[in-house]
Amino acid sequence: MAHLSEAAVKQITEICERYAAERTPLMMILSDVQKEYGYIPLDVQELISEKTGISVSEIYGVVTFYSFFSLKPKGKFVIGCCLGTACYVKGAQQVIDKFSEILGIKPGETTEDGMFTIDALRCIGACGIAPAVSINGKVYPKVSVGAVQGIIDELRAKGGNQ
Repeated sequence: MAHLSEAAVKQITEICERYAAERTPLMMILSDVQKEYGYIPLDVQELISEKTGISVSEIYGVVTFYSFFSLKPKGKFVIGCCLGTACYVKGAQQVIDKFSEILGIKPGETTEDGMFTIDALRCIGACGIAPAVSINGKVYPKVSVGAVQGIIDELRAKGGNQ
């Protein structure tokens, strides 16, 4: 825990205490920590373990099982490409491949400038507008390979404005 600032330790401790009366507090704690910091590194998992008595292995198992938790910081723009059946059939693999090609990263990675992360998602429930891409909560419908460069240009133009 040498990497955590005093303020971070205090805030994570407060989050853990907030759910102390819950029978199964882990998901709520992890969700709040993820919202606050954007990811849940090992030193944070160790602190949560110390404060709750839940083993680090159990915490790590939950963090790595659920795709909405992350062990590494994500980019300012998280590009989630749905690869569920409907999206896949309509060309989602080619769309995610184009994002990867243009940004020079693979799914699960973040650009060196910290601007973009690409995530491969399972069904996001937008089958009627397949292939769908979710970027920071905004869903882009019927995304074609040809539209990818324009989406990236639009996000770069927003740059520091989000």
